[in-house]
Amino acid sequence: MDQKENFFNHIRNGSLELVKELLETNPNLLESTDQRGSTPLLLASYYGHGEIVGHLLEKGATVDTKDSTGNTALMGVCFKGYTKIAKMLIEAGANVNQTNSMGATCLIYAATFNRVEIAQLLLDNSADTTAKDARGNTALDHATMQGSQVLVDLLEKF
Repeated sequence: MDQKENFFNHIRNGSLELVKELLETNPNLLESTDQRGSTPLLLASYYGHGEIVGHLLEKGATVDTKDSTGNTALMGVCFKGYTKIAKMLIEAGANVNQTNSMGATCLIYAATFNRVEIAQLLLDNSADTTAKDARGNTALDHATMQGSQVLVDLLEKF
C-alpha cells in the first residue's frame, strides 16, 4: 500500500494521530485525491471525523474542492447530517451556494434529507432558496416532496 492510500485509509478510520504524522512527513497529501476525486477534507467530512476536519483546515486544506461528481465537503455533511462539521466548514469559508454536477446545492441536500438544523445554519449564512437543481426543483420543492412540514415552514420564511 502506498503512502497516499495509507493516508486515505487513516482518514476513513478516524486515526487523527496517524493522519497528522503522515501530513508532517508529506504535506502534499493535504490536497491529494483518491480514485473518486475526494480530497482528505471531503473524505473526513463525509465520515464525520470532526477532529481530522479541524486539523486539515488548520493546515490550509481548500474548503470548496469538488469530487468527481462535483460535491464539496459541505454538501457531504448536509447529506449526512453532521451539523458541527457544517459549522466548521462554513466558518472556514465554504460556499453555501456551490452546485454539483446535478445542480444541487447544500440547501437542496439538507431539504432532501430532512436536515432541519443544517438547513437553518445554511439559511443563516445566506443560502439561496431560489436555486434549482437540474430537474428544476428548489430546496422548498424537495422539502415538500419529502413531506417535511418543518422544513417547508422554515423555507417559506425566506
